[in-house]
Amino acid sequence: MSSFPSARRTRLGLLSLLAASALAAGGVVAAGSASAATGSDCVRALPTGDSTVAVAFRGTSYDVLVHVPDVDGALPLVLDLHGSNSNGGVQAGISDLASVSDTDGFIVANPTGAIEFEKTLEDGNWAWNVPGVPLTSGTFPPEGSRDDVAFLSTVVETLSAQGCVDSGSVFATGFSGGGRMASALACTRADLFAAVAPVAGLRAGRADLDDLTTIEAGSCAPSRPVSVLTFHGTADAVNPFDGNADPRWGYSVATATAGWAGLDDCEGEPVTTAVNAEVGRAVLADCADGTSVEAYAIEGGGHTWPGTAVDLEASGLGVVNRSISASSIMWDFFAAHARSAEPTPEPTATATPEPTATPEPTTSPEPTTTSVPTATAQPSSSPTVAPAPAAGAGPHGGVLAATGASAALPVGTAAMLLAAGGVLLLARRRRA
Repeated sequence: MSSFPSARRTRLGLLSLLAASALAAGGVVAAGSASAATGSDCVRALPTGDSTVAVAFRGTSYDVLVHVPDVDGALPLVLDLHGSNSNGGVQAGISDLASVSDTDGFIVANPTGAIEFEKTLEDGNWAWNVPGVPLTSGTFPPEGSRDDVAFLSTVVETLSAQGCVDSGSVFATGFSGGGRMASALACTRADLFAAVAPVAGLRAGRADLDDLTTIEAGSCAPSRPVSVLTFHGTADAVNPFDGNADPRWGYSVATATAGWAGLDDCEGEPVTTAVNAEVGRAVLADCADGTSVEAYAIEGGGHTWPGTAVDLEASGLGVVNRSISASSIMWDFFAAHARSAEPTPEPTATATPEPTATPEPTTSPEPTTTSVPTATAQPSSSPTVAPAPAAGAGPHGGVLAATGASAALPVGTAAMLLAAGGVLLLARRRRA
């Protein structure tokens, strides 16, 4: 198949249509390695600003939207993955990581999935092939679907060759189905990605078909520890905070976060902080190889990207909390969890997971496609003043280390509490 039409990065307020995510996909393994690019002698072939890069993968060329800041030398790379029923251009507008990139100096890449949905967007509606995970219909991706773990590894390899990428600073984020895809990259390509930050989509392996409230044993086996950050609304109706009986989602966000605390061999007690009356944060910083696991829970937040200026509420995805910026906070997290640059080892190809049986599809929310208005004005209902960042906070206010005493959570705040050994407690104090 050919890739979606070439398009410049969609800026806030210029999105034409937004397909609301229903989410999910299923896919598989790895491909070529990225060469290390460090020092002042590397040459960047990519132009500054927005461009489209053709990525050759198994006989097909796919367009990837790329944003490069006006900064010399080797730069970090962030893959920003769209949700299901969407595309790379739409996701670029939702996250607006390009603006953070221009301030803080990193390359942003917005690729597009290859599982096609009914077209309602100019550049098509697509989903990712997440390893062993069914689509929103309850069925698995068609045989022969693009191997998206391998494809995204090739995207990194291609941009590393053309973009002077620091191989110790390769990261992934994603919204919804893109968050599940980013989680899969952490499970399968920990050699390549130093940290991931899924929004409304963190997983730690497939849901066990015999008990969807648990993680299938062995379905996430990273080759080394990976730092993990997540954001999730407690009122998310698509990927519910407390989990559901749908095989494409299943277990709760608490279970997913606990899973990563175990995979990263975290120790000690979590540090919990009330960011404001609607946002709780928990950090486990004492994890293997300097990694950490961090979670933001948004009380009453919908299936949305915190801080986006795009009106996701109009698509029926629920409340957008704009008292924090997920994009800014995740960059602080990524910057604090880079590895020393070194050549990436060639991965060993693995077989596509074979599900034991196709589960009966369950009913998934089906938001309708809506037009997206221009950038949303500053909200008046959401808190806008947060406490000053604690010691160890990044320039955007995202706490990056477990320092200081735990703050008491105000009424109305939800906070995920991470504990050593992968045991996670969920504390939620609701309004009286």
